[in-house]
Amino acid sequence: MIDTMEKLSEHIAACTHSLDTKLSGADGKRHIVLCGGTGCLSNHSKEIRERFEEVIAERNVGDRVTVNQVGCFGFCSQGPFVKIYPEDTLYRLVKIEDVEEIVDTDIIGGVVVDRLLYEDPATGKKVSKQDEINFYKKQRRVALHGCGVIDPEDINEALGMGGFQGLRRALGMDRQEVINEVLASGLRGRGGAGFPTGRKWQFAYNSQSDTKYVVCNGDEGDPGAFMDRSILEGNPLGVIEGMVIAGYAIGAQNGYFYVRAEYPIAVNRLRIAIRQARQMGLLGEHILGTDFSFDCHLRLGAGAFVCGEETALLNSIEGKRGMPRPRPPFPAVKGLWGQPTIINNVETLACVPFILREGADTFASVGTERSKGTKVFALGGKVNNVGLVEVPMGTTLRELIYDIGGGIPNGKKFKAIQTGGPSGGCLTEEFLDEPIDFDNLVAKGSMMGSGGAIVMDEDNCMVDVAKFYMEFICDESCGKCTPCRIGTKRMLEILTRITEGKGTMEDLDRLEELSNTVKTNSLCALGQTAANPINSTLSHFRDEYIAHIVDKKCPAHVCKKLMEYHIDPDKCIGCGKCAKGCPAACIERSDYTAPGHKLASMKIDSSKCLKCGTCISACRFNAIEKR
Repeated sequence: MIDTMEKLSEHIAACTHSLDTKLSGADGKRHIVLCGGTGCLSNHSKEIRERFEEVIAERNVGDRVTVNQVGCFGFCSQGPFVKIYPEDTLYRLVKIEDVEEIVDTDIIGGVVVDRLLYEDPATGKKVSKQDEINFYKKQRRVALHGCGVIDPEDINEALGMGGFQGLRRALGMDRQEVINEVLASGLRGRGGAGFPTGRKWQFAYNSQSDTKYVVCNGDEGDPGAFMDRSILEGNPLGVIEGMVIAGYAIGAQNGYFYVRAEYPIAVNRLRIAIRQARQMGLLGEHILGTDFSFDCHLRLGAGAFVCGEETALLNSIEGKRGMPRPRPPFPAVKGLWGQPTIINNVETLACVPFILREGADTFASVGTERSKGTKVFALGGKVNNVGLVEVPMGTTLRELIYDIGGGIPNGKKFKAIQTGGPSGGCLTEEFLDEPIDFDNLVAKGSMMGSGGAIVMDEDNCMVDVAKFYMEFICDESCGKCTPCRIGTKRMLEILTRITEGKGTMEDLDRLEELSNTVKTNSLCALGQTAANPINSTLSHFRDEYIAHIVDKKCPAHVCKKLMEYHIDPDKCIGCGKCAKGCPAACIERSDYTAPGHKLASMKIDSSKCLKCGTCISACRFNAIEKR
């Protein structure tokens, strides 16, 4: 039990020394750590760890090597990862069958397994150190502090990485001084809108009440987004510390984590971290011998996207249906159970300990004038290096996509990047050199959102992209307000007609009119931003809409109703593999025989074709194309 500031300082010093000793190899041991994020665990990272333990026991070297699981390394397309300290050797795409070779060759023999190292695609050179890989070079970890380094289920390792040093400093300050520190840092909410965090805290601090709450919004529902989940999986104690600091600043006694039940690993590690913090006296009554008492509680969401909206989230915690409330009053004045409440998302709270530990000036020294610090992005889609990245605000889209993301696969041409998920918009090549910050993205027709970044290439149909997001919004609308409930449905119907070749030019006018109506009159941000993907694609890719309507063609060959599969008789050798796998039995031999061919070519009956793509996958001669 740590019950005084002095004891905390002593324990942190001991934990820091222990972690430093481990990472530097001063204890005379080798330390194997494996990525324990959801992506790598789904790719057998747990089984790989168990195999390491078996082989180490078989080789009788357990006295000089340890095996541990840590949080997400970030470079998801190259996982599962294995890192070995103190050399900091990083192996990627590790399989269960690679374990014996790593133990025998590296751990026992002291020789790096060259074939498992990352290979720089530009130079062909093998890279053994994480920081030397281009994916990591321009990153700076603040919110992701400790992720991929510490065991997220061991509070002592979190303390060794600086955990609760920010709270220790905060408890020695006046509450207003803590708020002033956050204000001076320029921290803005990482959940989407970018509202200044310190101002939100100030409103709650000024609200007069004996009972106040802090809520952590972990209801991350954007398609392709996994930033908050990875932070909770990699260093949950950092988010707990941010919540406790927020609680002290506004005078709250309790905090609630609202996390999706679909995130079982994050939920489990958060439960463990809360329990360990209570046992150590860092949560509960009279924290560190002060008059401040604060505890954390966990509530699971059922997966409704609208519960990411803060007032719908509050209703859900209270046991009500997750639907937004009219504002004002705002939650900082009247929130959870009618009491003043501040709601920050996971990434925002993860930044708070850094600000209190390192100082507001250090945080504010990174980023742009109006967007300070760093931002975590889930970089996905048509990009070589898929993964979780944290970059300084002001990093350009080109740096994100090409320097960190490694560019577009298979030599394809970049077409657009969707930022902000269903609430954001698509940005084209002309915006690649624009700096990423809250205000600049909004000015260009998109938004930061929670940090999803989906890259698209020439094979993406932008009308289909808009339709995809509108389908998502229609499914997730709570139905409370008519503009969102009805307006999004009508927009989806129009987009569906267009992708089926049944649209008219008048439909484009109707889309723009409906977009403005839904944006202006919807109750919450879900409806207010629902039309952003439509508006941005109409603005930048209007020619694609016109091609669907006038020419009855999908230029990207994505929309099935406007597409046909065709076999080139000059390339086809008539082997029949495409016909064998066709579920619709729509491929037959034709009478045409190409010069020099021993067999007749194949032909597709378009009236029966399902356009499933099975034939393209089966053909080894690239004889089948979409038209």
